[in-house]
Amino acid sequence: MGNRQNATELISLVLDEGSWESWDTPPEYGAIGEDYRADLTAARERSGVDEAVLTGAGLMRGRRVAVMASEFRFLAGSIGRATAERLITAIKRATAERLPLLAAPASGGTRMQEGTPAFVQMVRIGEAVAAHKAAGLPYLVYLRHPTTGGVMASWGSLGHVTVAEPGALLGFLGPKVYEVLQGAPFPAGVQQAENLYAHGIVDGVVPPEEIAALLDRVLTILTVRPAPNHAPYETVADTPEPTTVSYGTQATWDAITRSRRPDRPGVRALLKLAAADVVPLNGTGQGERDPGVMTALARFGDAPCLILAQDRREQAHQPFGPEGLREAQRGLRLAADLGLPVLTVIDTRGAALSPEAENRGLAGEIARCLAALVTVRAPTLCLMLGEGNGGGALALLPADRVIAAQHAWLSPLPPEGASAIVYGDADHAPELAAKQRVLAADLATLGVVDRLVPELPDAAEEPEAFCRRVGLALQEELSGLLATGPGTPETRAARYDF
Repeated sequence: MGNRQNATELISLVLDEGSWESWDTPPEYGAIGEDYRADLTAARERSGVDEAVLTGAGLMRGRRVAVMASEFRFLAGSIGRATAERLITAIKRATAERLPLLAAPASGGTRMQEGTPAFVQMVRIGEAVAAHKAAGLPYLVYLRHPTTGGVMASWGSLGHVTVAEPGALLGFLGPKVYEVLQGAPFPAGVQQAENLYAHGIVDGVVPPEEIAALLDRVLTILTVRPAPNHAPYETVADTPEPTTVSYGTQATWDAITRSRRPDRPGVRALLKLAAADVVPLNGTGQGERDPGVMTALARFGDAPCLILAQDRREQAHQPFGPEGLREAQRGLRLAADLGLPVLTVIDTRGAALSPEAENRGLAGEIARCLAALVTVRAPTLCLMLGEGNGGGALALLPADRVIAAQHAWLSPLPPEGASAIVYGDADHAPELAAKQRVLAADLATLGVVDRLVPELPDAAEEPEAFCRRVGLALQEELSGLLATGPGTPETRAARYDF
């Protein structure tokens, strides 16, 4: 990491040439000792800047954004009172001008020459960031090598989307401090960007030269909205709707069998074939990730959304657990912050049934996810894409609108499990599934499902056409939800009053 970029170089790399406008004014330190004054003079001469952060605005791919970037060569990027004042002034200005804010910290934390009076400034910085986010404005973070201490524990960890520099040292306690205090070196690799990604703390590991492109994609998704009365580029109106009457035992079991085909397209195929853009997110931000649940920013046509999806491909290896539901709840908070519609995708054999899942609070997370979806202040759309087994599927069902693939279904248990409870064997699963009215068509007659997407005759037989058909339906539904806004908890719950 010896050739890491300084703040000026990073700003030049990310922003359009000649667009940088500094917001900085000369720092004021008041009465300070001679030794500290000498340190500041030496830092200015060594770094070529007057403080440990640079703030301002510029154009990124033609879009005006605010930026605050640490300069590590100035006293290890440490935060003193003048540094904090510069940051807070910039954050508040970005909020007042309604600009997305890009933060690029690289810091050892609090400036030791100022001690506790500097340390407590992290409270003010955090409040300013929270106010920016509360205004519905994006706050995007690029963690650079190294970022530790109070910076990592304040403005470095509050991003809507957070990515990190490859190989960057990132953590709360600096390894040198740990070794002095504990008498042993900190374990290698723990505080490395790639390890934070593996534990769901950051959303990606991205080299500096790719940052502008990634942030531009994120901001495009966050800011694009369909114009009023905008017609979709294509239409699914000419595609025949499948019948909404109950199929009976044979047809019900046929649909369930089709939904279980291993070659049936899941959410990854849907996004690849039908989404205009996708930016994957990662984990809860709190040390957990679940490969069985996908969270992402995406758009279908010009309709943006935040996706919370069950990934049938990953769940074939490992059922999703409470971590995945906590990951979904992080996504709901993000959508509410940014005013994005939420798209949930149900496609699961069921949540993990294991002692580990129980010990990690699976039932409670299902309950909390249900409550969060019912109450989230964002438009919500549910797509029943395939299998829908048990509480793990129900956790993603509540929504303002629900659409379903023709062979999708929702059941309290796998039909074989329900048959075992009622009859003592699995032989009656087809008969019991029909009686339980598990199919999307049955749910449409109850008013749970608003729209069915045909399979002609089966999603696995026509994966590309099916995914594009679903994508167009999603575009239409998301555009409508953007126009109408979110429902109330009462109206969402009333869908199931029958």
